[in-house]
Amino acid sequence: MWWMKTYKYELSHQSNTLRLGNLLDDLHQVHVHVLRLQRRYYRLFGKYISAYTMNAHIAKLKKRTKPHWKQLPSQVVQDIVLRIDKGYKKFFQNIKDRQAGKTTRKVGRPHIKPRHKYTSMTFTQAGYKIENNRIYIGCLRKWFTFWKHRDWSGTIKTVTIKRDNVGDYYLILACDNCAPSENLSLTGNRVGVDFGLNTFLTLSDETKIKSPEFYKKSLNAIRAAHKALSRKQYLSNGWYKAKRHLCRVSKKIANQRRDWFFKLALRLVHKYDHIAIESLNLDAMKRLWGRKVSDYAFGEFALILNWTCNKHGKVLAKADKWQPTTKSCHHCGNRNPDIKLNDRYWTCQACQTHHDRDINAAINILQAGVPA
Repeated sequence: MWWMKTYKYELSHQSNTLRLGNLLDDLHQVHVHVLRLQRRYYRLFGKYISAYTMNAHIAKLKKRTKPHWKQLPSQVVQDIVLRIDKGYKKFFQNIKDRQAGKTTRKVGRPHIKPRHKYTSMTFTQAGYKIENNRIYIGCLRKWFTFWKHRDWSGTIKTVTIKRDNVGDYYLILACDNCAPSENLSLTGNRVGVDFGLNTFLTLSDETKIKSPEFYKKSLNAIRAAHKALSRKQYLSNGWYKAKRHLCRVSKKIANQRRDWFFKLALRLVHKYDHIAIESLNLDAMKRLWGRKVSDYAFGEFALILNWTCNKHGKVLAKADKWQPTTKSCHHCGNRNPDIKLNDRYWTCQACQTHHDRDINAAINILQAGVPA
């Protein structure tokens, strides 16, 4: 079995990266034109333009009113049209599914992105050339150097150049036919994982893992950055510098949290073969407890843990969010409906077993987990 993998490399800071920003601005004009044309056509005729017709329309524009678009990479322009076409198809399909009662989830129609939020371009087959740690962009006639911290494998299918809020550029390679990673040796251990606000994770073997709370530790730096931004004149050079500094502080927090998540997930995968977690309504938890739930970022950790399990051949199971894992005794199954949020310990009235609230929930999650 061959896999599809994505590799991400940071472009080094160089003077010619300004050309990439200018190219993104030009591609944003195509994005705006296509969406405005789609809206006008739907308002007049009640349907949207297919990707094939839109590409033919853009080809005519290059010969008539927009000859400067000839300098743009054609496959990147086609990818812009294709992404908008996929967005409209999902939008109309969602309307049909909601009318048929198949789903209650709402998908919005594609919107015009502001220029500063249009941050990526994708090459499919042509328009670029990669040699060692350098990439050549044909339309710019420029070479760009990136930090090649590891080799990629398989066949390169798409090449994406993406800019983050700080202004750093990244090269993203989507490769097909990649050799899968070797599975880790089996240990025979199983564990249930309970997410909590006092301790980040409580395992069914009575292990408790606390979160470093990177956001909480960086509150002073965030407040200082926000205060500096509020003192600048809006859209001045100083305002842009202060905003970039605020983005840099936020980026550091996100990188710290993500790095800790990957290391924690790998530690769990090395120790356990079968890991069970619970499905949670994190949006509702954020409304109740706010910043702390966002700082813990359990949803992001669950995604990373799922990816790590798939990579190393381990099993990740999920317990339904409506499963009464906290109120049920894992020994006899008796439910305690009177337990409150501040009750950290309780005794089962049926079997007289004394429970640690989080450990009992973790054991119930392990018992109720269904492979994802």
